Amino acid sequence: MKRCPECRRDYYDDTLLYCLDDGNALLEGPASGRRETKDGSPENEPQTAILPGLGVPPLGGSGSEPGAIATGFRGGEDKTSQHIITTGQTAIFQTGAEAEPRESLGDLSERQSLSAHLAAKPLGGRMKILVAFGFAALILVGGFFGYRYFSSSSSGPINSIAVLPFENRSGNADTDYLSDGLAESLIYKLSQLSGLKVSPTSSVLKYKGSQTDIAAISKELEVDAVMSGRVTQRGDDLTISVELTDARTKKLIWGEQYARKLADLLATQREIAATVVQKLQLQLSGDQTQGLAKQYTNNNEAYQLYLKGRFYSNKRTPAGMKSAIEQFKAAAEKDPNFALAYAGLADAYYLTQVVGDNTAKAQGKETLSAARSYLDKALALDPSLAEAHATLGNIIGSTEGKWTEAESSFKRSIELNPNYPSAHHFYSLLLRKQGRFDEAFDEAIKAKQADELSAGISSNMAEALYEKGDIEAAIAEANRGIGLAPFWRQYRTLAHCYLRVGKTDEALANARKAYEVYASPTTLSVIGYVQAVAGNHAEAKAILSQLENSFAKGDEDSAFNATATSVATVYAGLGNTDRVFEWLEKDFQANRSDRLWSLRMSPQFVPLRGDPRFKDLMRRVGLPQ
Repeated sequence: MKRCPECRRDYYDDTLLYCLDDGNALLEGPASGRRETKDGSPENEPQTAILPGLGVPPLGGSGSEPGAIATGFRGGEDKTSQHIITTGQTAIFQTGAEAEPRESLGDLSERQSLSAHLAAKPLGGRMKILVAFGFAALILVGGFFGYRYFSSSSSGPINSIAVLPFENRSGNADTDYLSDGLAESLIYKLSQLSGLKVSPTSSVLKYKGSQTDIAAISKELEVDAVMSGRVTQRGDDLTISVELTDARTKKLIWGEQYARKLADLLATQREIAATVVQKLQLQLSGDQTQGLAKQYTNNNEAYQLYLKGRFYSNKRTPAGMKSAIEQFKAAAEKDPNFALAYAGLADAYYLTQVVGDNTAKAQGKETLSAARSYLDKALALDPSLAEAHATLGNIIGSTEGKWTEAESSFKRSIELNPNYPSAHHFYSLLLRKQGRFDEAFDEAIKAKQADELSAGISSNMAEALYEKGDIEAAIAEANRGIGLAPFWRQYRTLAHCYLRVGKTDEALANARKAYEVYASPTTLSVIGYVQAVAGNHAEAKAILSQLENSFAKGDEDSAFNATATSVATVYAGLGNTDRVFEWLEKDFQANRSDRLWSLRMSPQFVPLRGDPRFKDLMRRVGLPQ
């Protein structure tokens, strides 16, 4: 038996679907004298309307089946509850005091027929109101989330990315080289793409071991996307998880987990790099595509040794450089054609002069000779190594005085990798030595844009700003660099800046700070110079005497005894020009022209630039006029 919910007429023909009087869909069961609402439910029972067009899977009598999602609404003065109950693909609007599903809705086929009929004919009364309300709610909710999705995902193409050091979840610090090295390898690969700015390893290493805050990191590094990952090694088994997030929208662009063997590390690294490029929808040239797929070695053991070398080199300590050299040499022995291993050796030997201990620095000629030899080997194997070209330019420019060749190396490095910050940084220093200050300033800006968190690059930027006469900006940049990592050159720049504006107390405080950070004849001479300019001649002459005595008994080949240039610095502060040139000549006669190549970028000697003796000295040391 069926019944009409509108006229309450009973039908004994079970094949009928609709009331013959008013066309309403029939429901199972007799009217039984009940006073029903238009959908067939008693007035004191919940009313349920099934939204047209949605499939209706079976519902139990309780309405509390697993998987049901209920979203509550409140309205009306009777404060009865209204619910949307969703099960599978079905949405049911329900009102009433108890807000439970109807037990008399019939079987699946009946409800499907009812749904189809309701969609095909006009609805009347309360049913129409409920359905209209349901559609309005869906439109509002869908519109809201649609707006949120499309507005947040329309931030434009991704032009910059930071690859963070991967987290080592192996529980063994000895495998840090894998997590750090994998991230650095991806940085190296991606940085070769001219259309993508990639934060260098020096900028992202500070985030190692810290909580990954995508918003804060992207803001500090000024990037559109951030990539993070985790590496777990268990014997020969590797599990690598990676996530690529659009930092502007906080949406996950891509995430994947790789379960591989350690022997497959090389192939996995290349696969991840290629996938990142695909997900970023980068348009690559033919050369860029070839560069991304390039295989520097097929020897997995050599590659792991190379990663260990980079891991130790990034520590920037004397012990780290020693270990790095050992690992790079071992990698080259495993694969004699592995150009990156020789480039790593060259970098490590060169950096020994920067961060090495006293013994290593005193062996400057030997270490630089070794660096040059390994660079030649690396570039002979692979002329497309941008980093090797930049290091070569720095060595021949700072130690051999081959200005034209050095500039060509820097330009080639920048051509191969426009994002490589060190190429712009070293090139800026070369241009400053030649007095090409406007060009040097432009390169300093490019270096800073490529690596905002390098203290060395910041130091050069501050000096370049001083040379342009923007003292306020130079002070701000020097202080920013100190916040990154205290460096004696930053304090020296501050000392000269404060002297320039007549703040001698601040100048002296910063000169002393430079000596505290790096106690040497060079920083001692800065104190002597500031004392002299400030009118404290007795203090300046005391320092001068100390430097002259050190020079008299020192070894000219040692970096830890006073140089003639450091003595000349104090005489410049005292205004004794003749003695300045007398002492500068000593360096020239001792075949130490390399100590005179920086005279044009030394603030204490700026007043001497118009002196014919200065111009003659620049000519004799080989600097372009």
